[in-house]
Amino acid sequence: MGCCVSTEKRDWKPLEERSCTDIPWLIIYSLFCIGMLCICGYPIATGGASRLISGYDSYGNTCGQKNTEIEGVPLSGKDMSENKYVFFLEPCNIDLIKRKVKSIALCVSKCPATELATYEDLKKFALNNGSYLCSYDIPFTKYTSHSEISTKCPKLPVPASKAFPLFHRCIPVDVGCYAEFAQAFVTFVSDNSVLRRVIAGVTASKEIIMGLCVLALVLSLIMMVVIRYISRVLVWILTILVIIGSIGGTAVLWWLYVDSKNALNNQTMSVFGKEVASDNVKALLVYSIGATIFTVVLLLIMFFMRKRVALTISLFHVAGKVFIHLPLLALQPFWTFLCLMLFWVYWIAVLLFLGTAGTPVKNNSTNVVEYQMQGPLQYLVWYHAVGLIWINEFILAFQQMTIAGAVVTYYFTRDKSQLPATPILSSMARTIRYHLGTLAKGSFIITLVKIPRLILTYIHSQLKGKENACARCMLKACVCCLWCLEKCLAYLNQNAYTATAINSTSFCTSARDAFIILVENALRVAAINTVGDFVLFLGKVLIVSCTAFAGILALNYQRDYTVWVLPLLIVCLFAFLVAHCFLSVFENVVDVLFLCFAVDTKYNDGTTADHSTAPTGLYSRH
Repeated sequence: MGCCVSTEKRDWKPLEERSCTDIPWLIIYSLFCIGMLCICGYPIATGGASRLISGYDSYGNTCGQKNTEIEGVPLSGKDMSENKYVFFLEPCNIDLIKRKVKSIALCVSKCPATELATYEDLKKFALNNGSYLCSYDIPFTKYTSHSEISTKCPKLPVPASKAFPLFHRCIPVDVGCYAEFAQAFVTFVSDNSVLRRVIAGVTASKEIIMGLCVLALVLSLIMMVVIRYISRVLVWILTILVIIGSIGGTAVLWWLYVDSKNALNNQTMSVFGKEVASDNVKALLVYSIGATIFTVVLLLIMFFMRKRVALTISLFHVAGKVFIHLPLLALQPFWTFLCLMLFWVYWIAVLLFLGTAGTPVKNNSTNVVEYQMQGPLQYLVWYHAVGLIWINEFILAFQQMTIAGAVVTYYFTRDKSQLPATPILSSMARTIRYHLGTLAKGSFIITLVKIPRLILTYIHSQLKGKENACARCMLKACVCCLWCLEKCLAYLNQNAYTATAINSTSFCTSARDAFIILVENALRVAAINTVGDFVLFLGKVLIVSCTAFAGILALNYQRDYTVWVLPLLIVCLFAFLVAHCFLSVFENVVDVLFLCFAVDTKYNDGTTADHSTAPTGLYSRH
């Protein structure tokens, strides 16, 4: 389970044998997931889930079922089988900080469908429908005369409400009911004609928005093909533009320095003016020298990395071939997103269940019963939060391992006719059968870094506006360092998964082997992660720009509204997310291909390689 591995030399044996990796970590992860299921089972077994769905009143009675009496709460233990809905005496009295209704809650058999203006109306409603809207200890016959109707009956007028279909709460129909906490927003919406036009614009342009989202999807697929076929031209154009820009910028700075120095020598001005002009000349000299050094270093790097740029181009070209042979790789983000959505829904549901679990506790100041988890059980929420991060990272790691396994199989299968019928499904099955422990260990390492980063980010946000600026700066620096460490570990993890897909070795062994290969090919890695990533970023920008341009043309002819900023913003955001998903998969494929290529050239020297698979013409070690 430790990360101490042997340092003896070991040869890579791509796809030759398979064995289960990191079994102890698979056991730990399985036990952790069983714990997550137990957390889900606890509120279900103790009634927290039923209280959330069916609702409960302020005295601990769950609506829609028989209840047991709670010690010290006189109105508890009532049979609420016929009273299936939760009714709040003051539904608009909401505590925004604690995110709950502060009003007394009762179980009723029917929500008032029309507004009730007087206590006589409450009495008639109870008589006609059998639904009692005042406290249980007040008979409906005394709704008009009881001395405590002002505190134990709903605040008049009682707004019309309807039952929420899933959680059985009486929800007021009139939005104006919430004016106590949303008056400013309601006023803004009702008075601001611009906002009304924006909302109307989104509603009226929903078909155009959907069409533009489909366009972004198509453009992303086209971009993946285009990058393959014009990658050479694209990368060299980018390189030339960077060189011209750096040389031109440096020349302009030196021209400005010479011009300012001549102006200083030839013009007569005050002493103060000469000091200012002299400072400007000195600043321009520093900038010019710095730009010159930067340009020289950049030109040297470009010169020595020119063959590595050619490797990036070739990897892009081969990555395009991979997607032609394995087109379903492009669908991996969809399956991953679907799995993440299902997990997030489950996680939020369990979190809500935990909010109504525990033992009933009476608040002596308000005489309201609240359910609270006490003792060790109160740490279940923290366990649940760690589960969110770990399982989320595990799902993302599974996608990376699936892509790596499919690409590795494609690369090292010299005779392409011998490829499995479904390489991606074969990679999934191989990952599930052999390498889930490796994914658990890799995702846990990312979790260990992400949790303190999130905690420090939260503390930093809480210190905003405070006087201790030094503490805020230190926290910000720690957050940045942890963020960088997380990104580096994520990149190393991805290459470790590729090494595991090649050799079927444990996580630590794979990470060590991948790290050695990356260090030996540092210049190549730098070229791929600078030129390659920047080209893919330009591709994302191009997709968003084309989608935005099409959106402007389409929305400009829509005359039902005048403001279409929000629809266009929605379209651009969706276009960037789609482009990021597709091109990130492309980037993963390029990284996997590079590691396969580096391993192949080191141990096989290209003598047995299929040159239609490998980056052409680059088997010689540069």
